[in-house]
Amino acid sequence: MAGLSRRKMLVSGGALGALGALGVAAPAHARSLLAWTWAPSGSVAGSGAGADPRWVWDEEADPLVASLLDRGDVPMVNALLWNWTRNDQPLPAGLPEDLRAFIEKARQLPSWADSKKLEVAAEFNKSRGLYLNLLNGVGGGMLSTAIPKEARSVYYSKGGADMEDRVAKTSILGFAVGALNAYRPGGSCIVEAVKTRLVHAAVRHLLPQSPQWTGDVPISQEDMLVTWHTLPTYAMRELLAWKVPMSGADREAYLHVWQVTAHLLGIRDEYIPATWAAANAQSEEILPRNMGPTPEGVELTDILLGQLAEQTSPASLSRPLCNALARYLAGDQVADWDGIEREPVWGPLISTAWPALVKFREGLIPLPLVPEAAWVLDEAVRKYILFYLTKGQETKIEIPTINRPQ
Repeated sequence: MAGLSRRKMLVSGGALGALGALGVAAPAHARSLLAWTWAPSGSVAGSGAGADPRWVWDEEADPLVASLLDRGDVPMVNALLWNWTRNDQPLPAGLPEDLRAFIEKARQLPSWADSKKLEVAAEFNKSRGLYLNLLNGVGGGMLSTAIPKEARSVYYSKGGADMEDRVAKTSILGFAVGALNAYRPGGSCIVEAVKTRLVHAAVRHLLPQSPQWTGDVPISQEDMLVTWHTLPTYAMRELLAWKVPMSGADREAYLHVWQVTAHLLGIRDEYIPATWAAANAQSEEILPRNMGPTPEGVELTDILLGQLAEQTSPASLSRPLCNALARYLAGDQVADWDGIEREPVWGPLISTAWPALVKFREGLIPLPLVPEAAWVLDEAVRKYILFYLTKGQETKIEIPTINRPQ
């Protein structure tokens, strides 16, 4: 805990003591003892062994990446994969044969992937990009820091030492999912998902070697599902709460693009929800038992909101406004866990103004050229965020070889 301030420790401890008042019966580590009851009949596979995902990892990627690390091959692999960026791009020559065989298999879309739904999802992302970027970026980010295992995994792995770089690399995958050509030949979602799967395997091998890590092997199937639910499941719930008009086909397609992404990230098909009803049921089972405050989560939240405030400077946004926006998106319980300050001026203003803004924007969407113009602006924001986080330097997802330096 050497890098954690006393204030972060106190805020986290205070939030933990407030759990009862917030309607949660026990802290995350105690709730994690609850049994797994979600049935695989609700998955895209329709069946499965029903094994508790807390004790399932990635049996294909994990031994492979551990071997690459032990052999000292990772720097060479990162260099070779640096320019592997397109879904349809052949793998570069020189890769170890075991890695090449794995990637060729891992990059294949599942048999149940529906190209028509993926195209509908692209159009949905085009018209709703503003909301989705806000929810997946700021909202999902605040939820992730209130997941103890995820917060600690991030903090003590290599990415925790440089959060701008860590967020940039996370954004690369998130923006790839939301791109118009996400799963088209010229897109990059397959590439970024497979690279992320390799990163996860490396963290599973490296992090248990850190003296700061005291838990189980990180990034289990349940851990990945928990993160998944802070993205599409959470985003869809908020869109419905904001009364954003969506057709049944739009909602189904948005779920589908994340189902395919989950598969490519290495989540077993028997755990990937087949419908929104199944997704919500799974979310309600695993999110509460995996959420709560940690000093690391509070520290990471402070860094992330500081970055968000800097990205918008010298525009009208500031840290107090970022605090208020984050609290509005994540809710008071998560915001308290994350140590996000209450803003007496900005808080009520955002909670009143945002629904009105959504209603106004939705009234404009049907007008000619509005979706195209909205997409151009949203894309400009994405490029600006990545440029800021990377300081103008090219950044790509790479397999780590170390944990956070002490």
